[in-house]
Amino acid sequence: MANTQKSARPDFSGDTIIRFEDVSYEWGHNKPILDEASFSVRRGTKITLMGQNGAGKSTIFGLILGENRPESGEVHVTKGATIATARQVIPRGQMELPVREFFAACFKEKVYDLDPRIDSVLEVVNLHAHKTAEDIKDRALKSFSGGQQARLLLASALIQDPDILLLDEPTNNLDAAGIEHLTRFLVEYRKTCLVISHDADFLNAFTHGVLYLDVHTRKVEQYVGDYKDVVDQISARIEKENMANARLQKEIDAKKYQAGVFAQKGGGMRLVAKRMREKAEELEEDIVEVRKEDKTIKDFRIPAQPELVGEVISISSYSMISPKTHKPVNHACHIKLRKKQHLLISGPNGIGKSTLLEHIVTEGERSEEKGDAMSHAPSSILLSPSVRVGYYRQDFSMMDFNDTVYESLDKIAKASRMPVSETELRATSASFLIGADAIHTRIGSLSEGQKGLVAFARLVLQKPGLLILDEPTNHINFRHLPVIARALDAYEGAMILVSHVPEFVKQIRIDEVLEMGK
Repeated sequence: MANTQKSARPDFSGDTIIRFEDVSYEWGHNKPILDEASFSVRRGTKITLMGQNGAGKSTIFGLILGENRPESGEVHVTKGATIATARQVIPRGQMELPVREFFAACFKEKVYDLDPRIDSVLEVVNLHAHKTAEDIKDRALKSFSGGQQARLLLASALIQDPDILLLDEPTNNLDAAGIEHLTRFLVEYRKTCLVISHDADFLNAFTHGVLYLDVHTRKVEQYVGDYKDVVDQISARIEKENMANARLQKEIDAKKYQAGVFAQKGGGMRLVAKRMREKAEELEEDIVEVRKEDKTIKDFRIPAQPELVGEVISISSYSMISPKTHKPVNHACHIKLRKKQHLLISGPNGIGKSTLLEHIVTEGERSEEKGDAMSHAPSSILLSPSVRVGYYRQDFSMMDFNDTVYESLDKIAKASRMPVSETELRATSASFLIGADAIHTRIGSLSEGQKGLVAFARLVLQKPGLLILDEPTNHINFRHLPVIARALDAYEGAMILVSHVPEFVKQIRIDEVLEMGK
């Protein structure tokens, strides 16, 4: 990330623009999110909203927007304050819309200077360089890459020039240039902004304070400082509480031991023993409940397809979008992957990385149906006919959103001809923090982070020979990323990875790199 000077700390004595007062909220049936939570946000501050995957961070945005209503308590937003949000993904029902209609839908009334506004906001999100503004405005949303769609989502919020800007995982799918551009914008931004993100470096560049949604207490803890400051504060508090509790426990054990000794002596010593026990009970009441940390998924492995031998995949050419002409051009390459070989595909947003992955997956489906010696695609991709392809797609469309978690895991196991017992299936789900209370929840009702964890659980059950991962860090809690990196590093099949997160990639063994755009 570029060296960007952090924005000056605002005057915290300003008026409050958002206030939650003893707010309780349940999502669906018997899924409490908030329990009498209270916090406030002052005008002009930039606040990070943190919490475990599925804790309910996006739900808080819904309460601010008025889309959700609290069971009790009150949500106050300054009268007349306008709010806009950049969501994590474009709704499926809008993917066919041209860009111009997508932006027009951001306004309740007709905007007569819409095109100039679109031109201006596309420049802000650095999307104008990929196509002329007119070309972009006439294109359907589905024709853009994941990174370009992320920029359009951001632009759809900025074009409204709101008093309160809500950003939900805005760096997902963005390449380094896109993150740098967004960071610079937020550093210079002078209005109120709330951001949900797991990108520590990004958050530390502009955050003034943190709201932490504790999934255990369902309260919102409020801190001053950036993301790093808060992590340090929480760690220091836990250490202090543990040390204090250890001292108390030592004294309690001593009192109980003395009470036992005096009780055995009988006579007047029994009264002394009683007082010792009472003192021990008083000390036990002083033990504080140490703040629980977010749960982290357990170490796991993705088993490789056992019977796979020889060359798994060969790529002799690929198509990419030229940064100069914005038209597809073919490039020759010489990539051959066998078991235990990992390929990283890199390049800027919109260059064609996800499209290449789609071609590989499509060819894998064809070769499995044909069963011929080696299947040959127009894009010069050769796949072993026996290879089972495991695909982690960034929009999770490899899963049926109408399925429950249980049904989704059961289907992938059966499709791979690797049936598992119900006990094993439930244990796999629980290891990715989808327990008995959520295993019958529909995929579409899960948070984006939980969908990502289900996607990894599917790969564990599928046992693929070729693992294809398109931005697998998107939406995932930062605590889980080292565990996931270890699993990918140890994977013994052939693997193709696309990721814009250098710190994540560094933890994984990479044998070959395809740099698209060079």
